[in-house]
Amino acid sequence: MNKSKSKIDYLLLLCLFCIGIISIISLMSAQDLIPPKLADTNFAQKQMIWYIFGGFMILMTMLIDFDRYKYIIWYIYAFGMLLLLGLEFLDKIPFFIEKEIVLTLNNATSWYGIPGIGTFQPAELMKLVLILVLSQIIAKHNEQHLFPTKQDDWLLIGKITAVSLPPLLLIIKQPDLGSAMVIIAIVAAIMIVSGIRFRYIMLIAGSVIAIGAFLVWFYFQFPDIFTKYIPEYQLGRFYGWLLPYEYPEYGYQLQKGLLSIGSGMLLGKGFSENNVYVPEPQTDFIFAVFSENFGFIGASILVALFFILIYRVIITGIESNDPYGSYICAGIVGLLTFQVFQNIGMTIGLLPITGIPLPFVSYGGTSLLIYMICIGLVLNVRSRTKEFMFAEK
Repeated sequence: MNKSKSKIDYLLLLCLFCIGIISIISLMSAQDLIPPKLADTNFAQKQMIWYIFGGFMILMTMLIDFDRYKYIIWYIYAFGMLLLLGLEFLDKIPFFIEKEIVLTLNNATSWYGIPGIGTFQPAELMKLVLILVLSQIIAKHNEQHLFPTKQDDWLLIGKITAVSLPPLLLIIKQPDLGSAMVIIAIVAAIMIVSGIRFRYIMLIAGSVIAIGAFLVWFYFQFPDIFTKYIPEYQLGRFYGWLLPYEYPEYGYQLQKGLLSIGSGMLLGKGFSENNVYVPEPQTDFIFAVFSENFGFIGASILVALFFILIYRVIITGIESNDPYGSYICAGIVGLLTFQVFQNIGMTIGLLPITGIPLPFVSYGGTSLLIYMICIGLVLNVRSRTKEFMFAEK
């Protein structure tokens, strides 16, 4: 005998609602900081519209049993790959350049221009698609190998790599280092709960760290080689992160972000009391704007809301009776956790600036819809989880 769990996680939705309110308030406050060329755009109003549409997407996502996404996800994966390949090749065709269908913004060719709607970033879609595809691959593999051997583990690692590497390389080629790092975080989160022997995961992680350390050493030994193949602005991000005051041309964003957050002190200056200009106040540095207005207390409340939201996603994944649902939740935890940590971390100087938005808070139609669909998937998994009366606690 069993009983259905509550179909709606009201605590998760309450956190989402509160974060949405913070997003609108922050965007309204940031309006005075918007560059003149974008000053005519009401970002708060547009964000409200995207939130309403996102709520509709949550409902639509919940209508279909999450298990059925297995039957269509490979078609969506193929579509996502075509979109990424289009960014690579269509930007060389004069017609698409003239019509501004393929857009290059901030030195990255990562967007499609959609007339009457705005821009669309395929990398955001691929984050969601990879969560569903990898979850299916792992669930099916574990069904076929109930008692996996070492060879089975490496086979699964090979499958995960074969699916994740092509979109990752295309995104790096754009170049969009921030989205590439998010995809790596998603893959890592799903692998941790996949059942692969932990020592193999640690071996892979150790290899990646060792390669990174070698590249850092190689750069300091042969800097000219790096500057030949890596754009100066990308290397400048590290200069601006490590020595923002010695390299003011690269550390300008971090300097302004720190000054904005610090000036808010404990309680903040109040709504729309922005005395410090920060670049990209509606997207990358929205946390700095909110912190200046509402201080350490306000920033702590926002971080706590994110903590509770992610915690509820983790609980849903743990309680799910379907491994596929658990893997989906793990991927969403990796997506949200890394982006929250990276965005806030880069704003306070803990991490280099990569242009990753703050989930649910930064302005962005494509990214917000993807986050809302993720919430819909979590609610979908929860609504189809059964609690058995005599199950072990």
